[in-house]
Order: sequence, then C-alpha cells, then structure tokens
Amino acid sequence: MTATAAGEHRYPLRVQWEDTDAAGIVYYANYLRFIERGRSDLLLRHGVDQRGIMDGAAGVAFAVRECNVEYLKPARLHEDLTVATAITGQTGATVTLLQDVYRGDELLVRAAVKLACIDKSGRPRRVPPAVAALFATLSPNFSR
Repeated sequence: MTATAAGEHRYPLRVQWEDTDAAGIVYYANYLRFIERGRSDLLLRHGVDQRGIMDGAAGVAFAVRECNVEYLKPARLHEDLTVATAITGQTGATVTLLQDVYRGDELLVRAAVKLACIDKSGRPRRVPPAVAALFATLSPNFSR
C-alpha cells in the first residue's frame, strides 16, 4: 500500500476465486468492493479510523452517494491488480474521488465516486476539520 507524490493512493490486491464468475472473470459488482477497500485503506493509512470517527465526538461516517463506473477490460482469477484512489474535490459535506483499477499499467475500470459525510441518523454533516485538512493535503486540485 503506497501513495504517490501527487497524493494518489495505491492499494494492491489479488483476484480470488470468490471474486470471479464461472468463467474466471471478475464479477462486475466486485469492483465496488475493490474500490471500497482502496478508499478505506487510504483513510486508515493516514490515521483516520472510520469506526473511530463514527463512535467518537464527530459522530460521522462516509456513505457512497454516487458512483459512476466504466468497465473497460476484464480482470481474471489470480491476477494482481492495483486500486488507485485520488481525491478530486471536497465541499462541506461531500468528497469526490477518482478510483482506477489497473492490471500493471493497463486501466481496467474507472469509477467516479461521491461520498457524503453523514451522522448516525443519516443526515448530512460537514466533514470534520481534521479529516478535511487531510483531504486537502492529499488532493493536487485543492488550493493551498
């Protein structure tokens, strides 16, 4: 698990039997699981414990509000993939990301994701200041 100089986070994974259909090709919905792992790892690697911010004083969580996925090429059983995650924007209660799934240098899937910061009742809340500051440092698109 690494982050590039531009703030892009990389999460490696290997396609397992459970990820594939009968033909050994990754089932399309499993890419959503892969990109979720990439987002979760990005936060955890930078000290943001999602359970901690929900149970703590902030009392918030991130929920997927929108996800647009373009499937370009299939991945297959036992292939090594990388999920690249880049934060592309942030407003008071939302964060936008671009998440790409690669096999080596070959782009397989591209997902544009919008997360909503919500409280325990599901109502929108501002991203906690410390988390917002982290997102700003990770995004090349934010002014400094």
